[in-house]
Amino acid sequence: MNDIPVIGAQLSVLSLDRHRDWLFAKDRDLELPEFCMADILRNPAPFIEMALNKLDGWNGRLGIHGPFSGFELDVKDRDFRELVQARLDQALEVCERLGAQQMVLHSPYDAWDAHNLDNRAADRGKRIGAILDTLAPALSRAEAAGVQLVLENIKDTDPTLRRMVVEAADTPALRLSVDTGHAEWAHVSAGAPPVDRFISDAGELLGHVHLQDADGWADRHWSLGEGGINFHAVFKALGAVKANPHLIVEINDFSKVEESAAYLERLGVGQ
Repeated sequence: MNDIPVIGAQLSVLSLDRHRDWLFAKDRDLELPEFCMADILRNPAPFIEMALNKLDGWNGRLGIHGPFSGFELDVKDRDFRELVQARLDQALEVCERLGAQQMVLHSPYDAWDAHNLDNRAADRGKRIGAILDTLAPALSRAEAAGVQLVLENIKDTDPTLRRMVVEAADTPALRLSVDTGHAEWAHVSAGAPPVDRFISDAGELLGHVHLQDADGWADRHWSLGEGGINFHAVFKALGAVKANPHLIVEINDFSKVEESAAYLERLGVGQ
């Protein structure tokens, strides 16, 4: 990334009208969060139809937040793995019907892994194998549909662990996501590298960024500028990577999305 990037946002289908002019003016990246919920995935048609109607004439890059509640991608029990795969398949069908290019998935790694995965020589490989076995059908469908799955840091304290999964998959259908607030928590509370290092480590494999502010104590999803994250450092790291990630403001208060983008514009790092 070299030019000042256009900032997008996560917005619910019901909040699209409020931000329509802002979204459409620069065809900003958009992420829809509804489809992470199992109840909606069982009957997504009303939300798909509503989204398609509201986004008519918009030409930006569309993504969804994929399902994550109640499971981890490294599930080892084959019976449970089939349930996870079925849920991912439902979400990919939504992507196809929406014309979405991207789906966010949660990393299963945590601080325990960062300290213990090297206790036995084969443990890292076994964990990667379990994740890729779970993702195999989804990756195959995503490749055929032109959808990119992105693996987001959640409790991760070592960004190399997710990167090793993506490198092992060796497919354009799987890339990395960095959530700035999660990385800030990991840095302040769990001894992880700072946020910009998560981005630098991802490098050309970076496909997606969740932009939120936080204090390092909890997953705040505050409006940008309300917490302690150094966004100058974040965007300097983004400018150095050979990638064009979706840049998504992901905050709890949708009414402050445009305010967050304006904060980055005042810093001279976004528009």
